[in-house]
Amino acid sequence: MNDAASKMMAALFAEDEVLSVSELTERIKDHLESEFFALTVQGEISNYKNHHSGHWYFTLKDADAQLRGVFFRQWNRLMRFEPENGLEVRVRGRLSVYEPRGEYQIVVETMEPVGVGALQLAFEQQVKKLAAEGLFDEARKRPLPMLPKRIGIVTSPVGAALQDMLHILERRNRGVHVLVTPVKVQGTGAAHEIADAIRLLNRHSEKSGQNIDVIIIGRGGGSMEDLWAFNEEQVARAIFDSKIPVVSAVGHETDFTIADLVADLRAPTPSAAAELVTREASELAARVESLQASLQRAINYYLLQRRSELRDLIESRGFANTVSSIVSTAARCRELESRVVESLRVGLHKTRQRLHEAQTRLAATDLRAPLTIKTAKVGHLEQRLNSALRRSMENRWHQLMLTASKLDVLSPLSVLGRGYVLVKDDAGKLVPRAGGLREGQLLKLRFEDGEIGCRVIEPKT
Repeated sequence: MNDAASKMMAALFAEDEVLSVSELTERIKDHLESEFFALTVQGEISNYKNHHSGHWYFTLKDADAQLRGVFFRQWNRLMRFEPENGLEVRVRGRLSVYEPRGEYQIVVETMEPVGVGALQLAFEQQVKKLAAEGLFDEARKRPLPMLPKRIGIVTSPVGAALQDMLHILERRNRGVHVLVTPVKVQGTGAAHEIADAIRLLNRHSEKSGQNIDVIIIGRGGGSMEDLWAFNEEQVARAIFDSKIPVVSAVGHETDFTIADLVADLRAPTPSAAAELVTREASELAARVESLQASLQRAINYYLLQRRSELRDLIESRGFANTVSSIVSTAARCRELESRVVESLRVGLHKTRQRLHEAQTRLAATDLRAPLTIKTAKVGHLEQRLNSALRRSMENRWHQLMLTASKLDVLSPLSVLGRGYVLVKDDAGKLVPRAGGLREGQLLKLRFEDGEIGCRVIEPKT
């Protein structure tokens, strides 16, 4: 035994002194706590347990030894990550003795991972946990509204990000209404304020006439520590539970947070978020004009198809067979006319509805004058279309009646009114000559107003 150990033993135990187990353990505890009151130890965590009391119990080990450790709740609640088995950590604390078992242990006051930053580890653990619960699923993410009328913004009231977003929103669409919910975006309590602001905007939107179409949450750039509020679980769950689509615009383009993963859309910067949720008035006007042109082309193509069908129908029937063919064709023409008119009526009705919806959404913008002109143009085109269709149908009907009249004049049935009759044998075939008829043979005579039967009395000799 060396001199240091001898002195320690002499200090702990008097010669021939008899101690109880408790007394011995207490003396060892007092000595360890006074000798090793501030030390740093590095090792691998094993047997980790998060007790229901909030205390963390684990074992630190290396290749040759192990040391029990405890991290009490009043200290570990400040940690952003949670230990896990196999994690290499560096802890700072003091040695103590757990008297009921006579085991010495380290009482930890701080802990940090080795080889990876504490924030980075906390970020990875949070991502893994929330991904397993489905908070990042693409299937649940919603598209942004095309023409939002009310936009909620959750950000700092004093940051440059808010001014940038307001400037862009005013420039692109002055008719949009913006509700700003001021919050802290970093530091203690920031995550709680951001989550509360998202829930507040959702409650406000449920009121009649106060619907909010989209929410932007974000701030300017900063370090990972500065942006940490947007990595907190309570913010992620508030975004996930929001009934309003959420755009995350945190930091610069290279920054990435958990809020970006949960949100319906991630914008690289707050300014980009403002541009994504609104459209410029000129862009909307071009879109309306494009829709009108598409409508005109669709109407022209539809009319061309119907005219081609009508022409093919007329040519294929020929109008040269029987009176029944003429009647059938006329009925088909009337049916086609009715279908064309009804289809145009339905199409024009749907078009008016779409135009009315677009006018309602754009009522607050500066597009009223262009839209009025375009609407008048559509009405004029509608009148011209109806007039052209009516004239075309009248001309076709007139031609049909003329053809029917000509056919009626040339029909062999028309001469029956002048005293002629058609003679048919009992098989229904026309009898053109008297020769070949037999005495007693049955015949049918077709007059203008019907048929009668007769019998041959004197055949031709």
